Parts: sequence; structure tokens; C-alpha cells
Amino acid sequence: MTAIFQSLPILTAITFIPAAVAVFLAAMKFMMRAEDSTWLDRNARGVSLMTTLAVLFLTVVLVMGFDTSNPDFQFYQEIPWFAEFGLGYRMGVDGISVLFILLTNFLMPICILASWNIKKRVTDYMIAFLILQTMMVGVFCALDLVLFYIFFEGGLIPMFIIIGVWGGANRVYASMKFYLYTLLGSVLMLVAMVAMFLQAGTTDITVLLETEFAANLQTWLWLAFFASFAVKMPMWPVHTWLPDAHVEAPTAGSVILAGVLLKLGGYGFLRFSIPMFPDASVLFQPLVFALSVIAIVYTSLVAFRQTDIKKLIAYSSVAHMGFVTMGIFAMTELGVQGAIFQMLSHGLISGALFLCVGVIYDRMHTREIAFYGGLVHRMPVYAAIFALFAMANVGLPGTSGFVGEIMTMAGTFQVSTWTAMGAALGVIFSAVYMLTLYRNVVFGELTNPKLEAITDINTREWIIFIPLVAGTIFLGFFSTPVTDVTAASVNQLISDFTAATTAAAN
Repeated sequence: MTAIFQSLPILTAITFIPAAVAVFLAAMKFMMRAEDSTWLDRNARGVSLMTTLAVLFLTVVLVMGFDTSNPDFQFYQEIPWFAEFGLGYRMGVDGISVLFILLTNFLMPICILASWNIKKRVTDYMIAFLILQTMMVGVFCALDLVLFYIFFEGGLIPMFIIIGVWGGANRVYASMKFYLYTLLGSVLMLVAMVAMFLQAGTTDITVLLETEFAANLQTWLWLAFFASFAVKMPMWPVHTWLPDAHVEAPTAGSVILAGVLLKLGGYGFLRFSIPMFPDASVLFQPLVFALSVIAIVYTSLVAFRQTDIKKLIAYSSVAHMGFVTMGIFAMTELGVQGAIFQMLSHGLISGALFLCVGVIYDRMHTREIAFYGGLVHRMPVYAAIFALFAMANVGLPGTSGFVGEIMTMAGTFQVSTWTAMGAALGVIFSAVYMLTLYRNVVFGELTNPKLEAITDINTREWIIFIPLVAGTIFLGFFSTPVTDVTAASVNQLISDFTAATTAAAN
């Protein structure tokens, strides 16, 4: 029975159902008269929500059917494209990728609900999000270089449109900066992929994971992939596109940008850089450690000086991604496990924080910290929810943020004491800027008369926050549902990496 279930094309269904519905909506819009567009816009929301919920259900089925004891790729599917060139449609998941699919599809219904008040070109907005969902899930499923690149780069287009069409006043500048930064790094990755194909004669990632590349070639390939993944994370100093993109993006765009798109870089390091270029990863470990600590400390200090709530949280995301890169390149089991946990946790916490900003922005249409103050007197439930996620962002024990940070620091401490100590400063600084933000927005007297009529969260917002609250607290107390899934694949990754570097040293 298990073998039959594993043979089903469930990954293809999870990946392409949103795109199929997007094509359906686009066809309806094309055939419909302009005066009937209101009817389509009204129903596009419900269709998109039902689609994302259906995909989430299939993803839960996928996770339940996943064999946590097996480190290999599961639910494997292969369809030849150009067999003579080694190209093929190859899909599969392991313990490293399967939970990222769950995170993506968990956040998508929340994003659709958070976008319920969108008034402009609603159908187009929903189409963009559904296509973006296909591209993001495809990245985590792809086991072919060409397929991976298509999904990896394809996600830029809908996010570029989401920011550029439904964003704020400087949306065109922010969307162009986002697109050019991420595209430039990915061009170098494409060149590296061509070199890998010429060397190995295939684009099959499962074969490439077993291929031994020469040390000199590894160095150049590692740098090319690093250029793409570092921008995507983003790492310091190629992070400057992120605050602008977050500030101008609509609320749901910021949730997906922080919750999923930033994780594509970390996933790329785990899927390509560490296992395929182990010697180069060892060579550049000090560089990654240095950039990670700078990102954690520097962007935390920059966050403290922000006057825009969204921009503060955006810089906070850069700092938290520093823990991820530090944990990955510690190349210890605890460090890598912590990095994966941190990415999943950050997806929940940062997404929730951007939703918290969206709640008050929808009411007051400003994100300036100075505008607010004393919200606890008018929005006590909102104040409690905001407090939870602010504390989780700081890394309060009992929340998922604590688990990820402590695991990455402990894993890094095993190989570099100074790096772990430098990262610990970021924990202190994050408490400073998040507690200051919370005090200025929520506590104090209600001095702004415009806030007198502000209302607490409504039913739709309750529905949005409940699963995020539950996930953040649950993972804060019970980390094993994550680590049990990832353990076998992470152990295999570290074992193969150790064997490869030991053989190279001898």
C-alpha cells in the first residue's frame, strides 16, 4: 500500500493545481465582458481560497505518507524530456524539502484571507498568487537542474507584478530593484549549471549529488551558486533590496516574501552548495561565518533606527537569516537541523508580524511608529497577539523562535566559538529593537486623536492569526515533529559531506 501511495503523482498535483486554477481564472477573464468583471472578482477570492485549502490538504496527506526513516528522495516521478541530453521532468522530496512545501501551502490560504480587502484587479491579483505558489512549491520538488531553475526564476515574475501593481507609492522602484538584484545573481547560477551539465553529462540532481567535481571547479561553482542564494536569502551586503520590497509590497506579498521566498536561498545551500561542493564549502566557511555575524549584528542595529514598522521587521528578517547561514555552514548535525527549524519558524513569525502591521495599516493607512501609541487601550486582543509574535521574534523560550536560534548557535559553537558569541549579540539587539517597537506602538497613553475610533481585530483576522499562534507555540514546546522528519536526510547530508572532505584531505 505504501509503495502504491509513493508512486502517485502527488507532487505534480500539489505543484500545478494552483497554476491550473490560475489559467482557468485567466481564461474566464478573457472571455468575460468588462461589465461582468465585478462578478468574477467577487468569486475569484473564494475560488483561490478553496484551491489553496485543497492543496494544503494534499500536502498534509503527503507529509503523513512520508517515511521519516528514509533519507532518500520519496514520491519520485520522472518523465523524459530530451533523454539524449540527460534532461527530464524529475520530482521528489526528502526530509529537507518536504516541510518547506508544507510551510508554503500553510501560508497561502492565510495570504488569500489577508487579501480579502483588495479592490483593484482582484482576479489578476489572485492569478499572480496562484502562479507564485506553483513556482515556490516547484523549487522544493524539482530534482532536475533545468526544472529547478525554471521554478526558481519563475517566481520572480509574479512577485515582481504583485509589488509593482498592488504595492505602495514607490512600488515601481522597489519591484525593479527586487527583480534586478535577484536576476543578476541567478545568471551566474545558470552559467554554473551549464558547466555542471558539461562536466557530468546530465541535469539529474540525484546523479549530480554523487558526482565528484574537481576542487578548482568546485570553487567557481560554489561562488556562482552563492551569488544567487546570497541575494535570495538575503545576506549582507546584498540585502538592500529587501527593505524596499517589503515596505512597498501589499501585506500578503510581504508574508510570502519573508515566509517562503527568503527560504529558497537557504534551501539552495542545503541542496547544492554543501553536498555538491563540499571542499569549496569548507574553504569559504570563514567567509560565510563573517557575513552571517555582520548581518546579525549590523542589521539589528539598523533595525533599531527605523521609523517605519515594516522596514524594521524587514531588517529583522535579514538578521534572522544570518542565523540560518551560520547554522548551515557550521556543517554539524545540530547546526543544520537548527537552520531548517529556524527557517520554518521564521516563516510563521515574520509572516505573522507583517500581518500585524497590515491590521493597523488597513485601519490607519500609515506604518510610521510615531503615529501610534497606546493601542492596548483600544485593541487589547491585537496587543496580546502582537506581543506573542514580538517575543517569538526575540527568541523567548516557549516559542519556536527560541528553538531555532539556540540550535544554530549550539551547532556553530561546536566549530567556532567566536562566531556563536557574535551571533549571541544579535539576540540581545533583537530584544532591544522589538521591545522598543512594541512599547512605542502598543503601550503608553493614547495621545493621537485619530486612534480613538480604531477597532480591534475582526473575525477574518482572528481566523488568520489562530493557526500562526498555534504553530508558533506548538513548535516552541514540541520541536520533534520537525526534527524527526528532517533527521534522516540531515544525517545523510552530514555523513556524505564528512566523507567527501575527509577523502579530499587524504
